Amino acid sequence: MKQLFLAVCILFLVSTTFAQKKISDQNHAWTTYQGNHKLSEKWSLHTEYQWRRADFYQHWQQSLLRVGLDYHLNANAFVSAGYGSIITFPYGEMPVSHQFNEHRIWEQFTQKSTIGRVDIQHRYRLEQRILDNYIKSGNEYMKDGTVFRNRIRYRAMAFIPLNHKTMSNNTLFLNVNDEVFLGFGEGIGTNILDQNRLQFALGWKFNATCMVQVGYLNQYLVKNAKVSPTNTILDQAENNNTLTIGLTYNFNLSKKE
Repeated sequence: MKQLFLAVCILFLVSTTFAQKKISDQNHAWTTYQGNHKLSEKWSLHTEYQWRRADFYQHWQQSLLRVGLDYHLNANAFVSAGYGSIITFPYGEMPVSHQFNEHRIWEQFTQKSTIGRVDIQHRYRLEQRILDNYIKSGNEYMKDGTVFRNRIRYRAMAFIPLNHKTMSNNTLFLNVNDEVFLGFGEGIGTNILDQNRLQFALGWKFNATCMVQVGYLNQYLVKNAKVSPTNTILDQAENNNTLTIGLTYNFNLSKKE
């Protein structure tokens, strides 16, 4: 696990340091709701919606809806699978050519542990993505079928309690996490690094059911490579400084005894 995390960090640093890139700095805001709702001793329902806005809520960036089922292997590990519906909009200095829809199947494994007073979470996710494809015809863009992409994601997250020794009820905490996205398979192009997200958030855990967080997320998003006027391959990337506001609410849907 440590070797995997080190390899991911080296890949990210090499990709962002040595490649010739045109980087656009932008400011966004994401508001997120998510919850894992208990269905039985082993099963739970995952629900999630992310309202992603560009230019601090002025314009659409993305709309993301995700649902799935979790199967709990034990108290510290579970596997999940589900479906996501995503709409991406043109925004910023490097906009996509046309608004497009994405249908996404995902599978993941999540493992939890505690080191001292810090709660650690490792999440490994596979995604199969079906994206609308648009081509230009005259002065207009027309839908031309879909394209298929594979992606793998790894996130390391740490919850650090500030006013208690553990993540108990009524705890002020710091959430520090980093997630890297890597594409693989056909159609990936010159970059396997799709994006990296580094986040720092301050939160309040009311109880096992509810917590809120407000923080900062840096999204480094690699765009399609372009050819410069000097015929040099020039990668494009977004460096998105993002305000994050999140609500987690896990209610119990299992039959009461």
